[in-house]
Amino acid sequence: MENYLEALWQGFAGTLSWTWKSIIFQVPWSSNYFWGLILISLLVWGLEILFPWRKNQSIFRKDFWLDAFYMFFNFFIFAIVISGFYKMLEVLFGQIGITAKSFALIDTSSLPSWGQLVVFFVLLDFVQWFTHICLHKFPVLWQFHKIHHSVKELGFAAHLRYHWMENLLYKPLKTFGVMLLGGFEPEQAFIVHFAAIAIGHLNHANIKLTYGPLKYVLNNPVMHLYHHSYTLPEGKYGVNFGISMSLWDYIFGTHHIPEDSGTIPLGFPGEEKVPKNFWGQLIYGFRKK
Repeated sequence: MENYLEALWQGFAGTLSWTWKSIIFQVPWSSNYFWGLILISLLVWGLEILFPWRKNQSIFRKDFWLDAFYMFFNFFIFAIVISGFYKMLEVLFGQIGITAKSFALIDTSSLPSWGQLVVFFVLLDFVQWFTHICLHKFPVLWQFHKIHHSVKELGFAAHLRYHWMENLLYKPLKTFGVMLLGGFEPEQAFIVHFAAIAIGHLNHANIKLTYGPLKYVLNNPVMHLYHHSYTLPEGKYGVNFGISMSLWDYIFGTHHIPEDSGTIPLGFPGEEKVPKNFWGQLIYGFRKK
């Protein structure tokens, strides 16, 4: 028991210390996700202001400040709170013989650095795409994912508006994806993480981008807008599930882009029951229907 309590404290204190050092610029830029998030957010917001897709949408759109708070809550505050429990799980798995190499299926050691990054990026994105489908397909998970889909006007900050329970699903599965690589994470993995933040911000931004032929590989704002559409094709529980890559949706037939005016209503039937404030959304999903 003492080992678990020590792990709990180490995880919490370590993440808190790392976050504070990031804020005061004692962490290298390559791993400073605090200021990296701010810089990427300002750049994408600037593009929204200069080249708005929906001209009538305000710069400070509906729920702008709520979504901005969610970015820091999900990326840092909740990460600090939960980090100790992940450290406890690490100790538990170690005691029962499960290590980072227990599920190794892919050996990337012979690949050049850029090849390792590509494998890392593609594998983790597929895991997240599959997880995203589960969030829509299974009602118990959809109850939490509704928070993300309660956004009525898309903008860059909507990227990280999601229920904290999603962290408990995404992070373990992403960790499992790394375990498939034998626990190997490329030295330049920060490139992948920053790229994922930038692509996610752009996907939710009020900008019209499709990337030409690359639209079949990379997710984009036009494609992702229809993921948030209030009206879905008949018989579908969702479309365009891609996180950073659109490739999986085209391969598995879950893509849907009927037009590109950008004027469709967003949300879902029953959205009026979702609380409008952060504290109400924090506990949403646990109540009886």
